[in-house]
Amino acid sequence: MNASSVNPLHDTVRWLAAHTLFPASRLEPRAEVMLCMAALAAGENETESQRFLVKSRDIAKDAALRAHAQRRSHAHFKSDNSAKV
Repeated sequence: MNASSVNPLHDTVRWLAAHTLFPASRLEPRAEVMLCMAALAAGENETESQRFLVKSRDIAKDAALRAHAQRRSHAHFKSDNSAKV
């Protein structure tokens, strides 16, 4: 089965169709259940490994965004032109 697959059950049905002429001819019920359970377990392992990924922070990007915001706040300073000479 394809390791980069999104849905392991879909790959299992495709494999069954290619190798056993599924659904016209079928495997024994126990064999089909075993294949489906293996596909579900493979899919569960893939989602568990993706669930706990830690994303590192980009410190340089954070500093650049803070500096940009600071520069923008200075650029939009409103002067009081009400006092006329």
